[in-house]
Order: sequence, then C-alpha cells, then structure tokens
Amino acid sequence: MFRLLHHHGKRTRCCVVQQQRLKHYRAIMAIRREDINPWERRAPLAPRHVKELTNAKVKVLVQPSNRRAIHEKFYERAGAIVQEDISEASLIIGVKRLPEEKVIPRKTYAFFSHTIKAQEANMGLLDDLLKKEVRLIDYEKMVDANGYRIVAFGQWAGVAGMINILHGLGLRFLALGHHTPFMHIGMAHNYRNVSQAIQAVRDCGYEISMGLMPKSIGPVTFCFTGTGNVSKGAQDILNELPVEFVEPLELKDVSESGELTKVYATVLSRHHHLVRKSDSIYDPMEYENHPELYTSHFRTSVAPYTTCLINGIYWDRHTPRLLRRLDAQKLIRPPNVSPASTEGSPVLPHRLLAICDISADTGGSIEFMNECTTIDKPFCMYDADQHIDHDSVEGNGILMCSIDNLPAQLPIEATEYFGDRLFPYIWEMLPSDATRSLDQEDFSPQVKDAIITSNGALTPKFEYIEKLRERREKAQILRRTGMKRVLLLGSGYVSGPVVEYLTRDDKTQVTVGSVVLKQAEELASRYPNTIPIMVDVSSQEGHLDSLLKDHDLVISMLPHSFHPLVAKHCISRKVNLVTASYQSPAMKELQSSVQAAGITIINEVGLDPGIDHMLAMECIDQAKADGCTVESYMSFCGGLPAPECSDNPLRYKFSWSPYSVLLNTISPALFLRDSQLVNIPAGGALMDATMPLKFFPGLNLEGFPNRDSTKYAEPYGIETAHTLIRGSLRFRGFSQAMRGFIKLGLIHSSSAAIGPTAAPVTWKELLCQQAGLSSSISHEAFQAAIYERLGQDDFGMDTLRWLGMLGEEAVPRADSVLASLAKHLEVKLAFDENERDMIVLRNDVGLRHPTGELETKHISLVVYGDPDGFSAMAKTVGYPAAIAARMLLDGEITRKGLVVPMTKEIYGPVLTRLKEEGLHFRPDWHQIVTNSNILAFEVNGNISEVLVSPHTLEEHLYKSNQINLYLYSVFYNQNCFKELSRIPGPDPQQATVGRKKSPLTEEEQDQAHVGGPYC
Repeated sequence: MFRLLHHHGKRTRCCVVQQQRLKHYRAIMAIRREDINPWERRAPLAPRHVKELTNAKVKVLVQPSNRRAIHEKFYERAGAIVQEDISEASLIIGVKRLPEEKVIPRKTYAFFSHTIKAQEANMGLLDDLLKKEVRLIDYEKMVDANGYRIVAFGQWAGVAGMINILHGLGLRFLALGHHTPFMHIGMAHNYRNVSQAIQAVRDCGYEISMGLMPKSIGPVTFCFTGTGNVSKGAQDILNELPVEFVEPLELKDVSESGELTKVYATVLSRHHHLVRKSDSIYDPMEYENHPELYTSHFRTSVAPYTTCLINGIYWDRHTPRLLRRLDAQKLIRPPNVSPASTEGSPVLPHRLLAICDISADTGGSIEFMNECTTIDKPFCMYDADQHIDHDSVEGNGILMCSIDNLPAQLPIEATEYFGDRLFPYIWEMLPSDATRSLDQEDFSPQVKDAIITSNGALTPKFEYIEKLRERREKAQILRRTGMKRVLLLGSGYVSGPVVEYLTRDDKTQVTVGSVVLKQAEELASRYPNTIPIMVDVSSQEGHLDSLLKDHDLVISMLPHSFHPLVAKHCISRKVNLVTASYQSPAMKELQSSVQAAGITIINEVGLDPGIDHMLAMECIDQAKADGCTVESYMSFCGGLPAPECSDNPLRYKFSWSPYSVLLNTISPALFLRDSQLVNIPAGGALMDATMPLKFFPGLNLEGFPNRDSTKYAEPYGIETAHTLIRGSLRFRGFSQAMRGFIKLGLIHSSSAAIGPTAAPVTWKELLCQQAGLSSSISHEAFQAAIYERLGQDDFGMDTLRWLGMLGEEAVPRADSVLASLAKHLEVKLAFDENERDMIVLRNDVGLRHPTGELETKHISLVVYGDPDGFSAMAKTVGYPAAIAARMLLDGEITRKGLVVPMTKEIYGPVLTRLKEEGLHFRPDWHQIVTNSNILAFEVNGNISEVLVSPHTLEEHLYKSNQINLYLYSVFYNQNCFKELSRIPGPDPQQATVGRKKSPLTEEEQDQAHVGGPYC
C-alpha cells in the first residue's frame, strides 16, 4: 500500500515536454472551482505542478474555493494568481462537470464530462458546450495504445470504495445481530489522510487474526471483478487484513470450511466467468469484437459463495451483465436452519451480503443498481423480491454502495495522484485555440482522441452520442402502445397547463422537449404519461426530425422565430402543429406546402394572440348575424402582477420574456383612429403614445398600441371600422420608467455588448459610457448629469435608484446592453414565492344597428394566477393551445393548411372549454346615438323611448301633450347633448331644450366612457 502513497507516476513524453516549453511562454490557463457537488474537494493539479508551470512563465489562474482540500495559499506560493475571473485563460481545467451557465464560450476545457454514454443528466451540458463552441477534452477518453486510461483517479476510487464497504459490512453485520471487528472502520472521508484509514483496517485485521469473528458467520469472502486500477486500489486496502487470495473455483470450498482467523478473496477475470452462448467456450479475440455473443455464469459459479462483491469493470450495453434482478432473488433465499440453532448466534440470512459497485454504472453490469448512492448517504438495501431500495442497513436484501465520486473522500492524495498523470499533457493543451479548426492543432493521439466537441460539433469519433440519445428516447417514447403522442417543444412558463390538460386522457402521452433538461424533468415528474427529453431545434434538426416520426402532433411553445423551422419539419413528416404565436410572414409563405402535405398548422391560439381573437370574432359574427356593422374595435391586453404585488417603480414583474417586453417598448405601431391612420415610428415614440385607460378605474391602467393593428381589419371582417386599435396594458408608471431607460440608451438591441470575456462593468460605469461621462466623475456629479439626461424626472431617478443602477452593482454579461438590462430586471422584478400575476383583457366593439342605433359591446377577462399552481399567463396561453391540440387529436378540426382560431367551429368549442377551466368572460353593453337623439316620454311613471333625428325633434315636441319630456344623448366626438328641460305644461311650444355644444369636461368624459350618467 505504501507504494501507492509515495508513487507519483512516471512522466511520459518528457522529451516532448522539454522541446515544447518555449512555445508556450506566457500562455494562460485556469483551474476552475468545483461547484457541482458539495463533497468535491479535489483539484486537477497540485501546487507542485503549478510551480513547474509558473516557472516556465505560464500564467496560472486559480478560482478561489474554501471547499478545496488544498488551501489556496499553497497555490499562491507556487506562483498562481487566485482570482474569481478566469475568462482570459484559453485553457480551463477542472475535475468534474461545471454548471451550464458558467461555461465560457470558445474556450478549451478539460474535465470528466460523463457524456460518452449519452448520460441523460449531462446532455444539457453537452448541448451547451456545442452551442458555445467549446473544445472539450474528456479525461475519461485519454488512453494509451492498448486502450487503458492514462489520466484517472481509478486507484483512489478503489481505495475509498474498499474502506467504505468494510465500514458498511460492520453496520450490516451489526443489523443482523453480530458485532465484528469491521465496526472499528469508518467511512474514508472521516480520516485525515489514507494512512489513518489504513491503520484502522490493520487494527480490524489484528482482531480477525485473534479469532474474534463470530463463528455463526462463517468465513468472510470477497470477490474483485476486473484487473485495472480500481480493482488494484481496492485490493491494496484488503491486503491490510489477514487475507488469502484463491482462484474463483476455490471460493466455494473456503466459504464453507475456511478459517475464521482470516478472510478470503478472489479476483475475477473475463475467462473465469464469460462463455459463448452457443458452446460455453471463451474466445478473447471474439469477445472483444462480439461481446453480445457471450454470457456470464458468475451468478451460479461465484456469487453464491461471495460475502462481498467489489465491482470495478467497465460495462456497455453489448456486454453481459454480472447480476440481474432474478439472480438477486435467488441469491437472497435464506438457508434451511432451525430456529433453535440460531438463538443468540444467528446464521446469515444468505451468503451475498454486500455489493460495492465502484464502476457506478446505473443499470449496468449490476442490473438492479439503478441509482448511485452518495457520500452522505452511502448505503441502501436492495430488496430483490420487491425490487425497491431501502435507505437503511437493516431489513431484507443486499447492502449496496455505489458512490460515483469516491476519490473525493481522499482529496489530497487523489489530487497529487491525478496531477502526476495529467501534467505531462498540459503542455500540449496550453496552445489550444478553440476558435481554430481541430486540424490546425498539434495534439498527440492521447489528447486528440479525447476531444468530444470542437467548433460547435461532436468530433467524428463521438458522433455516436447523438444516435445513442435518439435510440434511448425512441424506446422510451414507444414503450406504451395505443397512445396518441404529442411532442411539446418548450418547458417554460406556459407549458404546465398544456401537459396537465392533455394528460387527463390516459391514452395521451406527452414528450416534453427542452434545451434545459432539468426543467423538462421537473415538468414531467408532475404528470402521468410524460417523458422529458433534451432537444435544441436550432442546432439539432436531425434530432427534431427523428422525434417527429414518433408523434402525432407537435405543440411549439418556443420563441416565435423557431416556428417556421419546426413547421418545415412537420410538413416533411406530415405532422400537425399548434403554436400560440403570431402567424409570421415566414409562416405564411408555407401555406401551399402545408396544404399540399394535408396537415393543419394552427397559430395564434394563446392569449394575445388567441383569446382576444376568439372573443372578438364571437362578438363580430353575432353582430353581423343581427345585421349590424362594426364601427370601431379596441382591444387591450396585458400580463401584470396582481395589484398587491406591484410593489416596484415599474409596477411590473416578469412572467414572460423580459427581453421581448423591453424590445416591444421601442417597436413601431400603426393603428386607425377616427378614420385616420396613425403611424408611430420605432425607437421609443411608442411610450409617448401611452394613454390612460379607465374601464377598470381601480386598477389605474395605461395602454399603448401594439405593432400593426390595421392588418386585422380584413381577417376580422371589419373593414367598415373607423377606429381599430390593439394594444398592451400596463399599470400607470410603466411607460414613464421605460422613457427613462430609452433616454439613457439602455433599450437598444444594437448597443455594445458586455460579453463573457469583457472586463466587469458596474451600472454607474455603463451609464457614464452611455451619457458620455468620465467614469471617474464624482457620485454627486454623476447623479446630477443622469437627472438632466432624464429631463429632471424625479420618478426616473427613483426608478434607477430602486433598481440599483446608480451605484457599483455589476452589469450582467450579455450580447447587448438591452440583454444585460433584461437579465438585471429579470432578477430585480421576479415574482417572489406566493406572489401571483394577473391577466387583463378588454375588447370594446362599437356596432351600428340597422336602425342607426349604436351599441358598444364590452368583453372583459380578468384572471389571477395561483401561487400554488399555474400563473395567469400560463393558464391563458397554455389552455387554449392545449384545447386546440385536443381538438386536432380528436378530429374536431379538419380544415387543412394554416389556420387561426377566427372561425366559429374553432372559437366556439375553445371558449366553451376555457370557461370550464375557470376562465370566465364578462360581457357588457350600452347604447349610444350619433346624429340622432332619444326622446324619452314619461307617462304615468312609465318611460318609453322614441328614436328621432334632430330635424324631427321639433315635430315630436309639438305632438307631445301633457307629458314630461327628457332629452338624453351620449358622448360622441367630444360633443354631447345634456338634458334637458322638464316640460310640465300642455303647450309644447313652451318647451325649452338645452344643447351643450362645447367639449365635455374631463369628469363627463370619464363617466361617459365607463357608462356613467351621460350614457
């Protein structure tokens, strides 16, 4: 064992190292902080390795970490620079994977990625590396000419795993009624170093040699699978006990009649247990090429006589398994022993008590090892009869230990050992430039063959990973037969109601595809028949195409720019598609192709667009059926925080894309008002066109036009309208805050980027840059200059101050200033736990009846989010899309081509079913008259109304006799008739009628607009 402690490894390629050092003068590399697992305390290089690099004029950056076992002061003494920012390094090395959000684009990274078997948990990282054009060197694939790994912690995994399972055996024996010397051994990480652990094992061995093992246990036997570094490390620890190694075929005899003053062990090689299925012969050459032709008899020849199995063999899906669930069921059958013979000295319930699966291949050579254990929860009991794991060392079954980061328990020794093996290859990694083609680099085969990604693609050797992913996904998707299969692209804010609604039918299966696998997994875990997968349609069109083959319908909740791409694949595969986004020009260009394919693509079936269309068309179609013409149409919609949650200067929080919300404030707009086209140019004038909206006075709303409203005149069939406006709703104050951002140049998509490699910038520095101020300006002068830039707007200054944008707070890194602002606001204006959002939709439809009478229909929708359920935005976007999807699946929608929900056969059922989901629409109306008046007659307390035109007013007055006359009319073009005289006598010529021709007062306008006394 001491050779392991003092062995630093032979340095290969030494002459090459010496020849190349001068080429790498002043190269910059970084050792990143390990931050995925709290137990990860290792580093890829020790201080003495860093010392050699800095002596060769290599700049070494080390990210600070209090968790790292080797203190950072030792790295500083070796010449490293300890700092947080490592973006200037071209080579960044670590031990384990890093979070996706911390990947810096176009760098060379080296770490264990755990992606070569298409491990689902790490596919998100792989996709991110591809998207960011990272060159990934995976230590696991650095092998010598014989295929043996040359950069690994394997030996220390074996050391730690063996110490752990000896500790676990002590606990398991105790649970079965036996105190044993193994109780003196602790978990590997509980020792300050490996020497202390070895001493504990020796103490245990001394007691075993003294005959202190219970006799009813019988001889304890160990079986090691594999002959590599893992197995050797584990054997080194066992050698500290009194152990006798025997051949596998001898294990049966020693397990029955061996001595109790020692333990027994065997090492299992391939020829010991692998045989050809056809004739029970082992041919090593054939096995290398065709492992699927072989099976293992380990379950019958060795396992029944093994107390503890230490598994360290590599496994892939073509190789035979060591143990299956059925094997485990047979191995845990209890022996036939009478109760009297076990009283006070119980025999073991079965021989195989424990498995230490150091390989940590879930579902691998140990088929029933479905989930790795952890350092803080290292053991579980596998009950083969029930096929479940118990988080305990008690009960029925086999004790399992399958920790996948064992060397982290001995971090100092593991770092030294690993660094010795990695260090010779650092020199050729240093000049790697991820922006160059891989062909331009000068890598040895050991490094080149370990590069998984480069220049935004999988390298040829690893292109199989994509096929593995697709094969696994296909098997999962097609596992259940007789299902209607829906592919939902996107797992963001609004996808929850889609999945919830569709999976109410137990014959519908939803595949949730997302670029963020964890998000898709969280969504899928809440509903039946839901499968999470990773897919990025922007870079994996082949993957998308293969998914479409196995689905009946696609729902895209991706950003609208992706819909044409998805639609083209749907056309190719003849699969129907539903989206909640506007039908863009690019989508309209596909109309003939969609019809030729005989499929249906439904767009604009969300909230806005979506519910607004359907409510409008329901009203308009009914009006036309009644013979009315549409004189005006105004629709405003907004996603807002509930009033009690609007506690910030913008009175806004984000339940939708922050970037899109901000970009929309500088968009152009076109609408029709009193038969006049109003064109608002892009760049910020939109916020000056904001108008107060008083249909819900208590909400203090404002609105602004949204893009081109006039294009809806034709699809709505309201070419007769003199006013046509569609707009966005906000609480009052939003537009004023946005005007401040616009004046400061913060809402501009082409503004300079604050990229990942740029120096950190504070908001004060950025605002100085935008305003043309020196960054060294005093704080008082800075605030005064910004105040002037805002037009001396106190509210604007208060907004910036509340958002932390007048001080030293860092600006988020992004591709543009607008994107940085969006990231900043997404954090500052996020919904807190237990807060809720709100949707407000208002349609006002002005109708003229055949009689000339005018009527305004008001349709309102107000929806609140549920803090413990779906947001209002999710409900109002997700449910309409899901209902339309269900109608397509069930054949209720048969129309082919591009479809929007503006026909009764679609909007009728959708609106009805939305009401069943709690989305209730409130209709209201009032009558108004233009170019005519209502003459109201009160006779014996009864009111009757006669519609008259102005020129017949006098005639009506003369014909009226012995009645009380009232004249009412309504606000129109800011002129109004008021009441208004009471005529008590019989002589109509004595009647006086007051006419107000001047514009209404503001109070009168407000009352008229909301249906007050003048309406």
